[in-house]
Amino acid sequence: MIPFNKPFLVGKETQYIEEAVLSGKISGNGNFTVKCQNYFENTFGFKKALLTTSCTDALEMAAMLMDISPGDEIIVPSYTFVSSALAFTRQGAKIVFADSRKDHPGIDEESIEKHITSKTKAIVVVHYAGVACDMDVVMDIANKHNLFVIEDAAQAIDSYYKGKALGSIGHLGTFSFHETKNIISGEGGLLTINDERFVDRAEILWEKGTNRSAFFKGEVDKYGWVDTGSSFLPSELIAAFLFAQLERLKEIQAKRKQVWETYFAALKPLMEQMLLKLAHIPDYAVNNGHMFYLITDHIEQRDALIKHLKTNGVHAVFHYLSLHKSPYHTAHNNEKAQQLPEADRYTDCLIRLPLFYDLSIDEAQQIARTIKNFYE
Repeated sequence: MIPFNKPFLVGKETQYIEEAVLSGKISGNGNFTVKCQNYFENTFGFKKALLTTSCTDALEMAAMLMDISPGDEIIVPSYTFVSSALAFTRQGAKIVFADSRKDHPGIDEESIEKHITSKTKAIVVVHYAGVACDMDVVMDIANKHNLFVIEDAAQAIDSYYKGKALGSIGHLGTFSFHETKNIISGEGGLLTINDERFVDRAEILWEKGTNRSAFFKGEVDKYGWVDTGSSFLPSELIAAFLFAQLERLKEIQAKRKQVWETYFAALKPLMEQMLLKLAHIPDYAVNNGHMFYLITDHIEQRDALIKHLKTNGVHAVFHYLSLHKSPYHTAHNNEKAQQLPEADRYTDCLIRLPLFYDLSIDEAQQIARTIKNFYE
């Protein structure tokens, strides 16, 4: 069986973990944490980068930084992972779901404005499959209505919008280093702060509501509890593993893009015959090789194709379930259910193919042949 995903080693992961242990410090905010954060700031132009234990934690920090509270409304795409909404419901906010684009599972930028009310405080955009949303449109809407923008860039490391790194455009950005992502550390995440207003407070929330970071910088002579927060920073073991991967980012990306291009070239004839749809990359975006997906005509075809692939030794999966129809949201929302047909279409028809660093080109070609056989 070719697995859907497989964790991988590319360099000095185990060496750096050993170095961290021998250094005598494996709790958070040590040498490897600083190295990772400096890498992100210098490479991608984030004003401030803070490692977190997950992208979910980074989103929760974002909600705290914006002082989200009961009565606030947050616009979130329905076709996304639960964390994109959960981080804000934990603060008591009402989630207003937006539909996807017809040509891409990301948020329909043109639909955002109709969801804005006097209670709207922020817009969450998700760069699905690492492909950028149209951030000029989003930021224009946000500036017009005085709203915050959070980029959920969990899948979007080393991806760009008109040359700007994703996660550097909104007020805040979040990334994931879960084992299914391009760059991994098992679990792990990153909060990027692009608005100077949030930098100092972000460090306080990150350090359990204390001004410990300011103390170590020599800015205060002692530190104490000054705000809300939590233990968001990861251990040095996670940071050490992550830094080894960052050192090989270009190599990892080149390999993933090669697999992606192999899939696309092999399956393009099926798209031209209108038997399925493949990913659309707008001119303003790039492909970071995070995910290869295809879209079937209907749910029965999707389920049959997944079964066919499994029978032939390939583990493919469907992806998100529309959050506006989730049991939690419907149980806690008394209003009439939203009609978001595009999000529902991707829920029913999208399939993700295996894509990981150790997947060979021969295996990708084998998977593509299996899909061709299904349609033939």
